[in-house]
Amino acid sequence: MPDLLIELFSEEIPARMQARACEDLKKRMTDGLVEAGLTYAGAAAFATPRRLTLALEGLLSESPTLREERKGPRVDAPEKAIEGFLRGAGVTRDALEVRDEKKGQVYFATITKPGRPAAEIVAEVLDDTIRNFPWPKSMRWGAGSLRWVRPLHSILCILTDDAGEAQVVPLDVDGIKAGESTEGHRFMAPGRFSVTSFEDYAAKLKRAKVVLNPEERAGHIWQEATNLAFARGLEVVEDKGLLQEVAGLVEWPVPLMGGIGAEFLDLPPEVLQSSMKEHQKFFSVRNPKTGRIEQFVTVANRETADHGATILAGNQKVLAARLADAKFFWENDLRIAKEGMGPWLESLQNVTFHNKLGSQAERIARIAALAREIAPVVGADLDLAEQAAQVAKADLSSEMVYEFPELQGIMGRYYAAEAGLPEDVAAACEEHYAPLGPSDAVPSHPVSVTVALADKLDTLAGFWAIDEKPTGSKDPFALRRAALGVIRLVLENGISTSMLHFFDQAMRRAKEEASPDRKDVELKELDDRVSIVSLMDFFHDRLKVYLRDQGIRHDVIDACIAMEGNDDLALLVKRARALQDVLQTEDGENLVQGFKRANNILTQAEEKDGVEYSFGADPKFAEDATEKALFAALQDAEKTIASAGKDEDFARAMGAMAALRAPIDAFFEAVQINSENAILRRNRLNMLHSIRQICLQAADLRRLEG
Repeated sequence: MPDLLIELFSEEIPARMQARACEDLKKRMTDGLVEAGLTYAGAAAFATPRRLTLALEGLLSESPTLREERKGPRVDAPEKAIEGFLRGAGVTRDALEVRDEKKGQVYFATITKPGRPAAEIVAEVLDDTIRNFPWPKSMRWGAGSLRWVRPLHSILCILTDDAGEAQVVPLDVDGIKAGESTEGHRFMAPGRFSVTSFEDYAAKLKRAKVVLNPEERAGHIWQEATNLAFARGLEVVEDKGLLQEVAGLVEWPVPLMGGIGAEFLDLPPEVLQSSMKEHQKFFSVRNPKTGRIEQFVTVANRETADHGATILAGNQKVLAARLADAKFFWENDLRIAKEGMGPWLESLQNVTFHNKLGSQAERIARIAALAREIAPVVGADLDLAEQAAQVAKADLSSEMVYEFPELQGIMGRYYAAEAGLPEDVAAACEEHYAPLGPSDAVPSHPVSVTVALADKLDTLAGFWAIDEKPTGSKDPFALRRAALGVIRLVLENGISTSMLHFFDQAMRRAKEEASPDRKDVELKELDDRVSIVSLMDFFHDRLKVYLRDQGIRHDVIDACIAMEGNDDLALLVKRARALQDVLQTEDGENLVQGFKRANNILTQAEEKDGVEYSFGADPKFAEDATEKALFAALQDAEKTIASAGKDEDFARAMGAMAALRAPIDAFFEAVQINSENAILRRNRLNMLHSIRQICLQAADLRRLEG
């Protein structure tokens, strides 16, 4: 069984496209080969800046011969029908077989499709893959019509048999003929060389100063960079995204460490890190004792006689110019910050947040008012929360954030501190954006939590007020992320409160901004209620996603959302966790079945009789001991569940509900509900109603599956 090796050699492929290109090459080739009948044992794809490589092991040498039996018309069918069948099947009349069917004799044709050599199939699939490759951006060059991310220079495509003999797959794509040769490093090992297998290919590439595997390149970069830093008592600031990007920029990585000018060392570490990462692709090197960024690591794509001295000198010269700009922005911003940030706040009046929701300054006013209302619930100081909300966005007008938008909030903290504002206010300027994603840390300080909630709730309520809701996969204003942020802020800080109240306050302010002249008050209030309910439904949907990732079943969440007070997310989740725990016990699982049996019998009886059995069962009509035991159990459970509900002790409520499992099971085993005695039947149906109502006090078990 031969192995297949493909290399598509081109000019530099952008680093951000390499990983996806590997996946696309592997998927398109393997899918196409399997569809054509060629299976394989294993596949691996690799990328460097100048090549995409695919290696397949254990490929079939040819596709299998296929035999298909096709049923045709009856023997006495019109001649044209028979001729059409012959053409479609590609056979002659004497190759047809006549078989007896229920409706008479019928023609059958056996069609044999012989297998095809692997080289022929590989050529077809690779040609189609190259011509239709899904690059995000592609180009044409020269006089040809082929499109590729950068000019494609050569195609290596060989099949290597078990004896180690390599066969070039015959292929010509826009004048580029497949061969068995490739090139090494552009500068350190120019010239082409031939290969016979993937092992030979990888070994010769490494000798030609090319590390094929991007993970190996990344590992080498990180190891060498950390060694260089450790030797000087420093540490490299970890940045996995930058590491992956740099690994895609070089074929032979050579990490080099350089210094930062003394005049720039007092810049905030985040400024140095952002400037070096965004413009130079440098890793920041930190002094663990002071926290300052003092050095950098750059990764060259070649070894040099002077061990990188010339490369470092050039990089340091460019870096100095970049950092001089950053220092200029920092010093200008500091002057304004120390004066109270007034000019920045005033300028936000001229910055539009959304054409239907006013300026950033108007939005800040809404957030500040909402923060003052949220503060008591969170336990934050009202005045500090309002002050923090008023200055949290001030840094958006600073020169530093204009140059480095990713530093918004971070610079706000520095500027608030320079303005002499309380530490809690400065911290909120940075933390109110969090959490930005599912793995982002959640603020825990009350003032930061308050402003973060106010910021996100204003965003959500505002866009709901102007009917700009997420639809399908489209969410241009990141409202799903904002809702998840609110959910995490509430749950991870243990905030128990009515979300509907704050939705209402935020929605009213946003709608006043969106339609201040609206006069039809009753209709406006109706629209507000509809919007608030819609927003609550949206939160419940996001909560399902959040809890599902934590292992809580969606039907369990539905059973708790159906309960009163479902706008208190903390209580809702507490109830859901308690129900999930109970359902994982034998008593809980069997209780649900008993509840559903009682509910089904009761529902059918009420539909049949046209009455509601909700007047309460009478113990004096109990004939069987199991009935009397169930009466007592229901009374105890009702008291416990009601008391636990008031105390918000859902674990105790669910435990009391689960304890009904045994008496309910015994009742159903011993008693016939639909007795011929009308009094007994009515009493027992009323008892089923008691079971339903008592269990529904804990959770809506009707929503559970199974």
